Amino acid sequence: MKRFLILFVLSLLFVSGYSQVEVKKELTLEDAVLKRFTDFYPDYIYGLQWRGDSDNLVKKSDDLDALLISDHTGEKWDTLLKVDELNDKLGIQLKRIPSVSWIDHNSFFFKSGSDYYKYNVSEGTGEKFTRFPLEGTNIDLCKKTGNIAYTIDNNLYLKKSNGDCVSVTNFDDKNIVSGQSIARNEFGITKGTFWSPKGSFLAFYQKDESDVKDYPLVDITTREATLKSIKYPMAGMSSEKPKVGIYNVKSGRTIYLNTSEGSVDHYLTNLSWGPDEKFVYLAELNREQNHMWFNKYDVETGEKVKTLFEEQHPKYVEPEQPAWFIPGKNDEFLWFSRRNGFNHLYRFNTEGELLNQVTSGKFPVHSIIGLDESGKFVYVTGADETGLNEYLYIAKLKNDKTKKVSRQFGVHNYRMSGKGEYFIDIYSDLKTPRITQVINKKGKIVNELLISPDPLADVKIGSTELLDITAADNKTILHARIIKPYDFDPSKKYKVLVYLYGGPHAQMVRNAWLAYAPLWMHYMANRGYIIFTVDNRGSANRGFEFENVIHRHLGLNEMNDQMKGVEYLRSLPYIDTSKMAIHGWSFGGFMTTTMMLRQPGTFKVGVAGGPVINWKWYEVMYGERYMDMPRENPEGYKENNLLNYADSL
Repeated sequence: MKRFLILFVLSLLFVSGYSQVEVKKELTLEDAVLKRFTDFYPDYIYGLQWRGDSDNLVKKSDDLDALLISDHTGEKWDTLLKVDELNDKLGIQLKRIPSVSWIDHNSFFFKSGSDYYKYNVSEGTGEKFTRFPLEGTNIDLCKKTGNIAYTIDNNLYLKKSNGDCVSVTNFDDKNIVSGQSIARNEFGITKGTFWSPKGSFLAFYQKDESDVKDYPLVDITTREATLKSIKYPMAGMSSEKPKVGIYNVKSGRTIYLNTSEGSVDHYLTNLSWGPDEKFVYLAELNREQNHMWFNKYDVETGEKVKTLFEEQHPKYVEPEQPAWFIPGKNDEFLWFSRRNGFNHLYRFNTEGELLNQVTSGKFPVHSIIGLDESGKFVYVTGADETGLNEYLYIAKLKNDKTKKVSRQFGVHNYRMSGKGEYFIDIYSDLKTPRITQVINKKGKIVNELLISPDPLADVKIGSTELLDITAADNKTILHARIIKPYDFDPSKKYKVLVYLYGGPHAQMVRNAWLAYAPLWMHYMANRGYIIFTVDNRGSANRGFEFENVIHRHLGLNEMNDQMKGVEYLRSLPYIDTSKMAIHGWSFGGFMTTTMMLRQPGTFKVGVAGGPVINWKWYEVMYGERYMDMPRENPEGYKENNLLNYADSL
C-alpha cells in the first residue's frame, strides 16, 4: 500500500510538472509580427507625465475615463478631471481622456479630430484653441498664439487663430519647395518650419530643386502602371539649393537670410532661435561636409552678423542638433560637438566665445533634459563607455565635471519634474521587460510605480545572450547578441541566421529587454536557427573614431568585422557552418549583398532588403559624407560597387 501511495504521488508530481511545461505556448509567426507591440509588449502607465512645471505626477486611469494626480511619489492618486466633466465644459463628446500637453501648472491643450482645445483644470474652463487645416500637411502649431503653419504642394501657408488663412509663399514653379524638410532629412533635419519663442516670426527652410534630375518611379497602385518622377540628387551630381526664410506674422513680410557669401552648393541645418527673437542661428556646411560655420543672422534684415565658430575634420563634420539656449540667458547656449571624439556639450556666448566644455567622458551625450533649480547644473542623457547602456548624467555648466546619476544597468528614458528634483525613469535591461519608477536628483529610487510582468512568460522563448568579440583590427571590442532556441541542446548542430545593419546612426545590440531583438528572431530560433548579430565598426554610440573608419571605403571594414563574427560562430561546437544565412535591410541590405559577393561560400542564403548596389547611385547628402564624390574617390567607388563581384555568387 505504501509503495502504491509513493507511486501515485510521484505520478501526480510528474503530471503537474509536465503540465507546467506544456502550458508554454508556441510562438507563431503571426504572433511574433502582429502582437509584438500589443499582447507581447511590456505594460506601461497611460499618459504618465509631470504636471506642467510642478513636482506633481499625472496619469490616465486604467479605464481611461479620468486624469489622476499624485505628489512626486506616485503612492496615492486622486481624480483631477473626468472625461464627462471635460465634455460638459467644452461641449464635445470624447469617449476617453485625451493625451494632453501641459502649458503650465493649471492648463493643458489637446487635439480631438481636427480641433485643438485648451483647458484650465483649476478654473474648470476651456475653449477651442484652433482648428487643424484639413487640406494641409506638415502641420506646425504655435502653442503661444494658436497660429498654425502648414504646406499644400510646394508652398507654405499660415492659418491664424482667428481662422484667417494667408500664403507665406506662392511659387508656381514646383521646383521651389517651402516649409518642408530639406537635405533628405540628413543633419538631424526632421521638419521645415520653426516658430520663434513668442510666435512673432516663422522661420522656414526652402529648397530649389531646378538642377536636380528627375528620377522616375513606377506607380503600381493604378490599374495600368504609371510613372511618377521625384527629385533624387545622386552622388557627384547637382543638388538642391537651400534657403531660410523669415516670415513676420504681424506685417506679413518675408525676408530671406543672406547665406550666399560662399558657394550656393552647400547645406543649411540646425536652425535655432535666440530667446529675444532678434537673431537666428544656423549651421552651414560646405558640399564636401568637412567644414562647418555656425552663423548668427539679424531677423529684421536677414544679414549675417558674424560667424561664431567653425568646425573642421579631414573626414567629415555632421552637426545634428540646434543650439540650446540656457534658460534665463539670452547670450549663452550649449552646442553639441564631436570635436574631441565623442558627442559632448560646449558652452558658448552669442559673440562666439567658447566659455568651457560642459560634459566629458568616453561616451556620447544624446539629449539635454534640463537645468536643476539653481540653474548651475544641467542634466543630460547619454550612453556609457560600452555603448550598451543609456544613463542620466549631471554636469556643472561652468566646468566639464560629469557624474552619472543612474544606478541601475539598462537603457533608461527620463522626464524631469519642473523643479529638477525628481525624474520619471522608465528602463529595461536584457532580462527586465520594463520598470517605471520615480528617482530623486541623486538617482535614489523614490517609488517603483510599475514593474511590468514578462509578457512572454507563457511563451516558448529561447535565451538571449550578450557577448564581445574582437574586431578585424585585433584591438577594438565589438558587442554581439546570440539567440538560441527554446529547446537548445548543445550536443546538436544548428543552422545560423546572421542579421546585420552595420552602418552609422544605428545600433542593433544594447542592454535593453531581449537586447533589441524583434520577436520574429525568436520564432526563427525555435525552428532550429542560432540568430547572431554583431555591431561592427561604423555603428553608433562608440565614438567618432569607431564610426569614421568607414570613410571612403563603405563596406570594407564592416565586412572584415562581420567575418570576425563568422570566425566566432565557427568556433562553436553546435554550429553547422555549412548552413549559414544572412539578412539585413537598407545598409544591412548592402552589407548582406557585400557578404554574399565578396565573401563567397560563407553563406548559403542571403536576403537583402533595399540594398545599395553602387554608391554613385545613392543620394548626395549621405553618400558624399561617407564616400566623398565619385570623382574624388574613384577607387573607393570601384571597390564597393557590388556589380563588380556579381560573378562570385
